[in-house]
Amino acid sequence: MSEIQASEPMREFDRTAFTAPINDGHQVTHDIYSRGDGPVIVIVQELPGIGTATLDLARHFVDQGFSVCLPHLFGPLGRTSMLGNMARVMCLRREFKLLEKNATSPIVDWLRALCVHLAETQGVPGVGVIGMCLTGNFAISLMADESVLAGVASQPSMPFFDQSSLHMSQEDVREVRAALDEPMLAYRFEGDPICTAEKFEALNSAFNDDRERIRLVTLPGKGHSVLTLDFVDEAGHPTRQALDDVTDYFRASLTASTD
Repeated sequence: MSEIQASEPMREFDRTAFTAPINDGHQVTHDIYSRGDGPVIVIVQELPGIGTATLDLARHFVDQGFSVCLPHLFGPLGRTSMLGNMARVMCLRREFKLLEKNATSPIVDWLRALCVHLAETQGVPGVGVIGMCLTGNFAISLMADESVLAGVASQPSMPFFDQSSLHMSQEDVREVRAALDEPMLAYRFEGDPICTAEKFEALNSAFNDDRERIRLVTLPGKGHSVLTLDFVDEAGHPTRQALDDVTDYFRASLTASTD
């Protein structure tokens, strides 16, 4: 990992480059942006990009005593670009398999290597992970690795055009089932047309048939991005409660492991 200068929207973060192979042996390099001290949380960007709402989420965790790591996988920094980023991801076919069902995108291999690297270099037993929308299923897949101690899948949506399927291989499902001693968290809005009730039913069937491995939380409303673009920072608002619960979950999972 090499240290380089951060761009203007990310000036408060330390920028480094991280390289690791994906499943075909191809070496992939992406910048990562880090800030804070304490237990490590990896925030994997959603399709709109690393915009101001995602940066606010990162700052929240820093203020709560965590260290955050933001891998920059695609798109501009400091603003959102939904259509532009969709085109960019479609071009990254070696790393992302957007339309695949019962299969895992190769970029998960890179993210897994990053989590292992962070646990080793930060001297912690493991890290926490948040995946959102396009990357929501990634957070679930990563729970199979010993370096990931806690995970949140916020509005996991892929494959977009088959809500009854998961963007995870059967091997990943088996390994995650075996690894989840305590439930991880997943969130969606009740009226979300991209991450639907059918998607949560698919997760429930895959993971919760004999016991709760993923705590599936449905919030009222028609939003999509629970922790970022549709987040409302007001006491008593469902998204505020969700963020408070996520913070408590990470604190319990990541702090207890260091005691």
